[in-house]
Amino acid sequence: MRVAVAAGAGGSALLCELREDGSPRDGLVHVNDLSTAVADYELAGPVRWVWASGVGLYPSLLQAGQRVARCHDVELAERLLLGRDGQVGGFASSLPPDRAARGTAQETLFDPADAAPPDLTGTLDALIAAHADQLRRIAADDHPARFGMLVAAESAGGLVAAEMSFAGLPWRTDVHDSLLAGLLGPRPPAVPAGGRPPRLAELAARIDEAFGGRRVNPDSPAQLIRAFAADGVRVPSTRFSVLRDVDHPAAPLLIEYKELARMHAAHGWAWMDSWVSGGRFRPEYVVGGVVSGRWASRGGGALQIPKVLRRAVVADPGWALVVADAAQLEPRVLAALAGDRAFAEAAASGDLYLALAGVFGGDRAKAKIALLSAMYGGAGGEAGQLLSVLRQRFPLASRYVEAAARAGQEGHVVRSVLGRTCPPPSAAWRAITEESGDPDSERDPGAGAASRARGRFTRNFVVQASAADWALVLLAGLRRRLALISLPDGDSGARLTPQASVPPQASVPPVAGVTRMAGPHLVFFQHDEVIVHCPESLVEPVVAAIGEAGEEAGRLVFGATPVRFPLTTAVVSCYGDAK
Repeated sequence: MRVAVAAGAGGSALLCELREDGSPRDGLVHVNDLSTAVADYELAGPVRWVWASGVGLYPSLLQAGQRVARCHDVELAERLLLGRDGQVGGFASSLPPDRAARGTAQETLFDPADAAPPDLTGTLDALIAAHADQLRRIAADDHPARFGMLVAAESAGGLVAAEMSFAGLPWRTDVHDSLLAGLLGPRPPAVPAGGRPPRLAELAARIDEAFGGRRVNPDSPAQLIRAFAADGVRVPSTRFSVLRDVDHPAAPLLIEYKELARMHAAHGWAWMDSWVSGGRFRPEYVVGGVVSGRWASRGGGALQIPKVLRRAVVADPGWALVVADAAQLEPRVLAALAGDRAFAEAAASGDLYLALAGVFGGDRAKAKIALLSAMYGGAGGEAGQLLSVLRQRFPLASRYVEAAARAGQEGHVVRSVLGRTCPPPSAAWRAITEESGDPDSERDPGAGAASRARGRFTRNFVVQASAADWALVLLAGLRRRLALISLPDGDSGARLTPQASVPPQASVPPVAGVTRMAGPHLVFFQHDEVIVHCPESLVEPVVAAIGEAGEEAGRLVFGATPVRFPLTTAVVSCYGDAK
């Protein structure tokens, strides 16, 4: 059953049951308490909720203590459909979550925050029309089952993202503070604008000394380049890759300064004060925030947690972190996509690079270079020679990515295995690369470079986007399995409980009004890695659920293939111990 929902004020809502084609089954029903209505439907049987945007609605349900099993997120689905159809605005990650590009039927679904109270009947009617239109467009796809799976998985990803933000990643501020103090010195009472923590101030002084006592701002590339030039050292920039090869006493000091300054700016004390509360780091994830389908985050740098700070990610007492990552995911995806029997047989082993090493005289490193060159377009120097060997040994895999590259160079779009579509070439790209109708005019000298650059993009897109498809289906399957794992007392792992029911860390006192997930639940996702926070007594079924979800994802996304997508799991109390 599908149920469309438009939320009103004070927890009220307007609901309508739908047929499978999206048309209304009965009339509209007004409910005073949406969370109670949702709970009743969830208990009655399978239901898929149809809403305009999970970002705008689902968090309030979670706050009320209610999770849902399935949904159709009109906003996320519309982005996929517009992208598939090559329409401008198909990729709208830069827009606020309630302002996705949309068709006419959706106009009333995304009112500005300061607009008058919405007409719920009109909003729900527009939602029903938009959803039915999307179902028709999905059914008209060349591969409707695949594209429908992508839409369902993207919507499930929206549920996972909201739940991970709600649950938060366990975070010990005392450990974080200790790590920062060890790197930057004790936390100052307050750092004035332009001020520096003790260690950065010390390094800045030593950098001045290295330049003969001249005052140089280590945060200013222009000043640094002039300072090096004054000492007879010419540098094109002050990037890490350049400084590593500079023979000057200031160079190693600058490298250390830049690393620590980046840590202080991106994950220092100000970050901790802003993003960690109640012992949890709660970022805002952006589903499909990258054109390939990979996720992004708004603020907080959730997908770029430095390794040193992973020591601060600590499970609650009596709980564990189950960290799982898919080893060598993208090369395996290429093997499954291409249907290259020899390549697939190699990918069936545990270490794909090691399995291919025999083709390169037993050198695993060369096998890795060749595979990465095939996927990312590297062809210079040794990479080109190794890629030539790979083409001869695995011709179908090579032809697959090269066909994608040619399509990109010719201005075509390419798609992932489930149908996510890359952006079409821009008008500027077409203006550069298209042949002029005037036989006497010369082609733009940048045409070749622009064409090759887009070819490298589409070459990688078909692999990376298909890997994102697999990861989305994995997330959906794992979320479903985790909800079925029972707690030791027999309660469902899907319920929510007050934070006070979970023994807090000594440094993390209970916070009034904060709730925490009671059973095993996802707390982190990054491309090919997931973390589940679970009671120690449930580690074994959680590990089994991860393995089952991975196998299911491979089967659903790629069909019958000998390629394995193994997930390596580590059960730890601290994320820093996982790798």
